[in-house]
Amino acid sequence: MKKFHIKSSDYQNLRLDKWLKRNFSTLKQSFIEKNIRKGNIKINTKKTSSNYRLKLNDIIEIFNYSIDSYKNINKSVYKKEIPSKYKKIFMSSILFENSDFIILDKWAGIATQGGSKINISIDDIIKDISSKYNLVHRLDRETSGLLIIAKNLKTTKIFGKLFKQQLISKIYFAICQGTPKNKESEVELLIENKKDLRKSSNSLTKYKVCQTNKNCSTLLFAPSTGKTHQIRLVAKHLGTPIIGDTKYNKMIKNNTETLKLNACLLKFEVNSQHYEFSTNLPDHFKKFMQKNNLKIIEKKNINFKL
Repeated sequence: MKKFHIKSSDYQNLRLDKWLKRNFSTLKQSFIEKNIRKGNIKINTKKTSSNYRLKLNDIIEIFNYSIDSYKNINKSVYKKEIPSKYKKIFMSSILFENSDFIILDKWAGIATQGGSKINISIDDIIKDISSKYNLVHRLDRETSGLLIIAKNLKTTKIFGKLFKQQLISKIYFAICQGTPKNKESEVELLIENKKDLRKSSNSLTKYKVCQTNKNCSTLLFAPSTGKTHQIRLVAKHLGTPIIGDTKYNKMIKNNTETLKLNACLLKFEVNSQHYEFSTNLPDHFKKFMQKNNLKIIEKKNINFKL
């Protein structure tokens, strides 16, 4: 018989069968279910079930433990070689860091996560730093701004829950072609699933017009949901596609510009502590705004309620 004492908060609230698979990679679900049912695997000397959620200081007892039956084979993880220039940009883009998470001011032109046509992503860079680091949300490749990176499993779960419960406030700044009919409102939009066009889901986005001129306007968007390309699709729906959006803006004017969409504000509460972060607009935003007689928005005005 072998005992395992749950001391790490990373395992807190993890299902027993998930813990077993994580620590003994060769175990099959049928083996786990059978041995839990027979009482060969117990929690705190008591029979349990595979979906039992672990607590700190729990003791897992495996009565039929053997090296042959309970093997753990470490899978070799392929790590990309990260060029030094990406590491330097990443480190210089960190706005905040503590023992649990990083707030990154992501630069435009780098994907958040890898794919078939993506060489280096933010996910590749953070995994090069630590295998424990995790993305908790995404930004499009050409979208710049605030990105949260969790440094451990516990914090990953906390942020996952906050996003699910819509307890993280996000505001995006965009420069759009034209001006919406209403100065501020909210948009409910049905967005198709990219992987399955038969499926679609509802999205909700609040917006406010900051300023306008003859050709374009600056807007703040506050998405309540987190659908793929949500803000870009809402801007198109309003008849004011985002400047530089080669996918949804088919207007010829300003079609050589880079995407003018920035995740500029984040607000949330973790472990009873309130956090608020904001960005400075990238230089290409500022140049475009000066060229088109638009004022740079002040941080105190990057907020609104409808």
